[in-house]
Amino acid sequence: MTKTVDPNLDKSKIKNKHFLTLDTYSKDEIEYLVQYAIKLKDLQKKGIPHRYLEGKTLAMIFEKSSMRTRVSFEAAMYHLGGHALYISRDEISMGKRETISDTANVMSRFVDGIMIRTFGHHIVEELAANASVPVINGLTDDYHPTQVLADLITIYEKTGKFAGNKLVYVGDGNNMAHSLLFGCATVGIDCTIVTPEGYEVHKDIMEKAEEKAKKSGCTVYQTTDAAEGLKDADIVYTDVWASMGFEDSAEERKGVFRNYQVNEDLVKNANEDYMFFHCLPAHRGEEVSAEVIDGSHSVVFDQAENRLHAHKAILAALLAD
Repeated sequence: MTKTVDPNLDKSKIKNKHFLTLDTYSKDEIEYLVQYAIKLKDLQKKGIPHRYLEGKTLAMIFEKSSMRTRVSFEAAMYHLGGHALYISRDEISMGKRETISDTANVMSRFVDGIMIRTFGHHIVEELAANASVPVINGLTDDYHPTQVLADLITIYEKTGKFAGNKLVYVGDGNNMAHSLLFGCATVGIDCTIVTPEGYEVHKDIMEKAEEKAKKSGCTVYQTTDAAEGLKDADIVYTDVWASMGFEDSAEERKGVFRNYQVNEDLVKNANEDYMFFHCLPAHRGEEVSAEVIDGSHSVVFDQAENRLHAHKAILAALLAD
């Protein structure tokens, strides 16, 4: 089998072996992945083959289900010439039927990379610590770095820059809020997190983001005042009020978050040409009104499409020879 080498890929630009959180990625690394993803996207749009992972295999472990993550990673591997293997929670029982370290060692003998979507972030960390192949975090309770890389691609495509933009996230201080803080602070996007009292982001994550923001010359901020937070926003972002694994508190959260819905009244505080982002799936009438998510400011489907190109960039950068 003759392998195709990507002339656009400079593996020396990526120092990380794994893709677990954006916290460990430098500004140069993230910006390189964004630009590389845009190049791969251009090849796809032009119908130019880019089978840079010919003969490579990716194990996809889904302890949390996801349509977007599964389809985009499978399609990414197909476009790159490789093959993806779907593994459900019932098939693997990681940490129960077999230790995480044993799973990592066995998987490393079978495949060239592992993508996992799971609950506790410690599972991803232990898997990566024991695997001899790259591990990609498709989502944990604490982080969603692949989504935020797609978001950064979208921001750059729409505005042509990172610095000078202000992103405001409204909702639960969850994995999306954590990864947005790291991503924005690293590349120089001002980031404000708006949450109800008691649902703020983790203190240690906020402190790390503040340190990153100082280095890149931007600001990160947290408030419970939605109107104040949205002032001068270029990007308004929200997520479901009860993330996967927190369904038991969904009804309670509806009461707590009712004044934090992104609707036409709230976005009047943002810039007139603001863009609306949502990582999807969305619950119209809860975290966002139909008028906003289906309106002219919404770019949620462009954002969703970029999951494919973000994943292709990560896979090629980590798995290519």
